[in-house]
Amino acid sequence: MSLFKKVRDTVNLLKSVDLDQLAKINQKIDLAEAMKTLGKLDDRQLTGLMKMLKTKKKKGQHDLPPIDGDFYNLDLKLTDEQREIQLKVRNFMEDEIRPLVNEYWKKDQFPFEVIKKFRKLNIVGVPYEGYGCPNMPFLMEGIIAQEIARVDVSISTFFGVHSGLAMGSIYLCGSEEQKQEWLPQMAKMEKIGAFGLTEPNVGSGVAGGLETTCKFDGENWILNGQKKWIGNATFADVIVIWARDLDSGRVKGFLVRKENPGFSAEKIQDKMALRIVQNAIITLKDCKIPEGDRLQNANSFKDTANVLRMTRAGVAWQAVGCARGAYESALKYTKKREQFGRPIASFQLIQNHLVEMLSNLTAMQTLCFRLSEMQDQDMLTDEHASLAKVYCSMRMRDVVSRAREVLGGNGILLEYDVARFVADAEAIYSYEGTKEINSLIVGRAITGYSAFVS
Repeated sequence: MSLFKKVRDTVNLLKSVDLDQLAKINQKIDLAEAMKTLGKLDDRQLTGLMKMLKTKKKKGQHDLPPIDGDFYNLDLKLTDEQREIQLKVRNFMEDEIRPLVNEYWKKDQFPFEVIKKFRKLNIVGVPYEGYGCPNMPFLMEGIIAQEIARVDVSISTFFGVHSGLAMGSIYLCGSEEQKQEWLPQMAKMEKIGAFGLTEPNVGSGVAGGLETTCKFDGENWILNGQKKWIGNATFADVIVIWARDLDSGRVKGFLVRKENPGFSAEKIQDKMALRIVQNAIITLKDCKIPEGDRLQNANSFKDTANVLRMTRAGVAWQAVGCARGAYESALKYTKKREQFGRPIASFQLIQNHLVEMLSNLTAMQTLCFRLSEMQDQDMLTDEHASLAKVYCSMRMRDVVSRAREVLGGNGILLEYDVARFVADAEAIYSYEGTKEINSLIVGRAITGYSAFVS
């Protein structure tokens, strides 16, 4: 809810207060200063204030609780500064992104005008130290991912690819010179990044089967191969490409610039999910990359895995955001939609669906909150991140399915948002490791036996 809307709603309520009551209030507090304070309230606090100000109710009327997917009040565990950032992102998504996402989703296009608006938030590269990055806890990276995905998963994916995968690769694996060149510009979104690992023939098996190759000819690295499903690649300024060294067999990382000869990116058409994300098939044909653009600290797939471990927690938070957006949209709909002369929210079977959705959502939130705490305490392992990805992506699917169900036929219409969440949930379910692959990572950790095909 924007500051304007908060103040407007509160002013309208004050108008309904008896004049004698208003005069008494004015004698005790500075109303002008109080109005400034109102602008800092979140939705739940404002709703509570509204309840206090109401003096009369129509016969049979009662106050309805606010629509809020944070049932266990995890926001209370945030500091005031962190809560302020969370609300800043939420207001931005509500005011700037929600009004346009359905139109761009239908057109299969990206709203480039939002990049300039994103810059003002100063939330890019949240956990990184230096280089113009905010240097906040990993928890805040998760909270931000949730808030963005709560409105639109495509925008969250664009942001996660740029801020997490691309910047994270440079931050973890780049030389100091490479960090200085790219990270400050990327933190300001003056340069946009992408991340190229998955290939047309290699998805889950990238750890040992990369078909994209690199070879040093004495002056440059020569890259050949293809990458698929690469988000942001049609317009990114730099794409992190992972390739297998023909001489050593090791996986290496490269900073490929969009102007490099031998590089091309073709947009993938006809997607049913993440339609705003500009995914591409990248073709590298004798693409020459100077040694200075090889990630100097990326010498094996373990280095690639370090990036994926760091960002997989963010994907679990995206699943939380997707589920929360679907749940809140469904709850809002059930309070307004009437059948047989009553809001359908008053029906037992609808309430059962809503409670099932909220149960899943709350479990996802608390799991991810603890996951981020472990990441901030440097306790995060591959199996921790994988368990969160497995569980949250499965529960997200259940939540969006129930949200679509309570909306009935309207659940397949974009105007109610749930249809978009249903479609985009399928992408979250698959990327950053499928359920099966992440399950085997956890299974290996708890049994001591690897079930991966060798």
